[in-house]
Amino acid sequence: MQLLLELENISKSYQNKQALKPLSLSIPRGSVYGLLGPNGAGKTTLIRIITHITGPDTGTMRFNGKPGHPDDVRRMGYMPEERGLYKKMTVWDQLLFFARLKGLSGAEAEKRIVHWLRKLEMVDWAKKKVEELSKGMAQKVQFIATVIHEPEFLILDEPFSGFDPVNADIIKQEILELRDKGVTILFSTHRMESVEEMCDAICLIHQSEKVLDGSIRDIRKQFRSRRYRIVTKDPYQTNLPMITAEPAGQNNDGHPAAHINLPETMGYRELLNDILNQTELIAFEEFVPSVHDIFVMKVKGEMA
Repeated sequence: MQLLLELENISKSYQNKQALKPLSLSIPRGSVYGLLGPNGAGKTTLIRIITHITGPDTGTMRFNGKPGHPDDVRRMGYMPEERGLYKKMTVWDQLLFFARLKGLSGAEAEKRIVHWLRKLEMVDWAKKKVEELSKGMAQKVQFIATVIHEPEFLILDEPFSGFDPVNADIIKQEILELRDKGVTILFSTHRMESVEEMCDAICLIHQSEKVLDGSIRDIRKQFRSRRYRIVTKDPYQTNLPMITAEPAGQNNDGHPAAHINLPETMGYRELLNDILNQTELIAFEEFVPSVHDIFVMKVKGEMA
């Protein structure tokens, strides 16, 4: 696995407040990496350090295997939560300004602007001033401005803010397409459904420190509850010690359902055999917590 960004013991304080406690993480190349945490957790501070807006008090950063340098920003695209468009400029002039600022020639900039305006169905808005756009349309302009120089590392802070569901899905597909082309994406959001759909790995920050990181698959396995839902032809009464079948209503066909907590000392095959010795099994599934559930558990646990 090749890493695009490596942080080791990065920390930051402002006067007497520690905004970020020593934190280490590694972001694989070509992945979507979720940065999660409540407001004030330290996410923005971390992003500002990565983008060289501010420097860390301690720690080291490596980008593409080399020590981090301000010139690395040229290979990054950053869309902050607080958008930065010039309201009196037209969409075309705005995008041309940002493209030239990123080092593109005039001809190349115009070529890419046309490509993106067509792709996001915004050609008719090219001569409109930003102040004439809806919030969702302005978000599209901001997204184009962020990716127009084809960065290899994309940092998106709440990218779906202001979008209706249709346009949010369009931008989601564009992000995944960029990922498939090899772009590495750091994705900060409060929308847990987006994390489930898009992220390969996550880092959860709370009260200025990392409390969890790793791949989505490994983290969900780590928080498995060993709680199962079964649906059977007839009501199930367990003969196994240490477990209880809690009635849980019926499925759509009227068959009885039950919830079972399986102790660590017992395998699920033993449970299955006991069920099949008594009745026909229609459904058997384990409750695996969502990223949202894990987020809430960790934050509440850290706050307790």
